[in-house]
Amino acid sequence: MAAFAVIDAPIDSSGRGRGEERGPAALRAAGLVERLEARDAGEVDAWIRDPRREPGTGVVGATDVRRASAAIASGVREVLGSDERPLVLGGDCTLLLGVFAGVPEGSGLWFVDGHADFFDGGSSPTGEAADMELAVLTGHGPPALLAGSQPMLEPAAVVLLGHRPAELHPDTARENARLDPAIHALTAPEVRERGPGRVGGEAAARLRGRPAWLHLDLDVLDEGVLPAVSYPQPLGLDWDELVALARPLATAPNLLGISVADFDPDRDADQLYAARIVEALTFLTEDRS
Repeated sequence: MAAFAVIDAPIDSSGRGRGEERGPAALRAAGLVERLEARDAGEVDAWIRDPRREPGTGVVGATDVRRASAAIASGVREVLGSDERPLVLGGDCTLLLGVFAGVPEGSGLWFVDGHADFFDGGSSPTGEAADMELAVLTGHGPPALLAGSQPMLEPAAVVLLGHRPAELHPDTARENARLDPAIHALTAPEVRERGPGRVGGEAAARLRGRPAWLHLDLDVLDEGVLPAVSYPQPLGLDWDELVALARPLATAPNLLGISVADFDPDRDADQLYAARIVEALTFLTEDRS
């Protein structure tokens, strides 16, 4: 298995400097790079400092989002060009806009997230790009947000796992209803019912034969398990379920790289959650062959 190289992408799409932009530094301080025996690929310029919604797209800090996406794409391309696997530490899920500008065309996505991230600039309650990056990537977001051809990602090449069911909240129901039907999607309760390990294995098989990226938004975990995220929610997975689900994906031979998003160290005063995240990522990625 190719070695990992860690890229920090401290992106916070609220433009207000929330805790998740300090997530990469906190995970490094908890020993992530050393535990993974990874190369330190440094930090990219992924800061967002404009909290205003752009009139045309409805996206907060859209100019900053474009700059950050280009910087992330450059970092991802550099690592892939060195025959390594990028591990991109966020920040929030907006980082995927940059990731998919940097990976080979035709790549797939295992999207493990507590939200579907399928709003657009008009329907998003916040205007944050992290509300809508999966919609943008699959051609359902604001068309003027990113330059170039869209969609960047075929809907049929997406496996969405762990988002919350519609009954959680009316906003959740509205967002889930927007999902492209070609996306294979299972909510957190459905993952639990079918068995996380089985679901992970089936998800790996769905994208076999094409390069694929694994995205882990830590708010896929239940708020009682990990409250140190920007938008904690009930009805999520526990740690063991997440590890069982993600292990077949993180060790798949066609894995391009991994991104980790939405850890808020401001809600982790004792650094206990940072240590737990490092432990989980180490277990997920270790080679047991």
